Amino acid sequence: MTTKILPIVLGAALGMSAAAASAATLDDVKAKGFLQCGTNTGLAGFAAPDDSGEWTGLDVDGCRAVAAAIFDDAKAVKFTPLTAKERFTALQTGEVDILVRNTTWTMNRDTALGLNFAGVNYYDGQGFMVRKSLGVTSALELSGASVCVQTGTTTELNLTDYFKANGMEYKPVVFEQLAEVNAAYDANRCDVYTTDASGLYSIRLQLTNPGDHMVLPEIISKEPLGPVVRQGDDQWFNIVKWVNFAMVNAEELGVTSQNVDEMKTSENPSIRRLLGLDDSKFGEDIGLSNDWAYRVIKHVGNYGEVFDRNVGPDTPLGIARGINALWTKGGLQYAPPIR
Repeated sequence: MTTKILPIVLGAALGMSAAAASAATLDDVKAKGFLQCGTNTGLAGFAAPDDSGEWTGLDVDGCRAVAAAIFDDAKAVKFTPLTAKERFTALQTGEVDILVRNTTWTMNRDTALGLNFAGVNYYDGQGFMVRKSLGVTSALELSGASVCVQTGTTTELNLTDYFKANGMEYKPVVFEQLAEVNAAYDANRCDVYTTDASGLYSIRLQLTNPGDHMVLPEIISKEPLGPVVRQGDDQWFNIVKWVNFAMVNAEELGVTSQNVDEMKTSENPSIRRLLGLDDSKFGEDIGLSNDWAYRVIKHVGNYGEVFDRNVGPDTPLGIARGINALWTKGGLQYAPPIR
């Protein structure tokens, strides 16, 4: 009986701790003078330190955008590298203010863990990478293969579902740290590497001989990735959510980091509301200055700029916009209006 009660008590205590930690997050962040952002331990294009130790990537820019909205300074961020296993606990306990770590929005995570997903900054799907020498062209040819996968992820669950649904067998080769998975695959300890397709393109660049590997065509899951906050603080949830929406709206309206000052003279009502002009009070409604979105665009850019700079066709990853294009261009990126 005791063993059954203990997890319930611990879960309740953790829930109360998360609720307490989440109260007035904006005030706590302002008092510290910086945003504490949980992110990946190192995934090129999304979150990784460069040669000078500066964090860069699409997720990193998501954190910088929130800092810009609050402080008018995109560098007012400290980054906490987290493994897949550590990430939710770090957010629940208040170790970080926000989690932007190529994390998939699922029902369980959005309800049972005491967390809220504040939008989607990248629509992804799980794929498979193999050595070209393996001689396969489809994931349906992988029965009996050994598969490298990171534990504590939806990737691990999707892998099981996919092989079971297709009547195939496989041998999981599981590691907690992303670097361990990378090293194992590169050392030929498994036949296949599976994770989000965007991650596969990033990881391939880090392998000893990138040209020896290929990403198979199958996408086996829906992986909407986005920023996460604790439940119980609607103001903070709204800030993170609308910073993301502002970047998408800015791209749709043609407002960029390069022309945002010029756009202050625009007569377009949607642009003027976005930039906090004409006595717009949308910033005040979420506890920020009314030029909050201007700050985000000026310091970080619109969504298209962030995508192109970090993972787009002209980067080493070379990822096309695809379903991450604006809804006006056949993609899924769509933001409610600021009005």
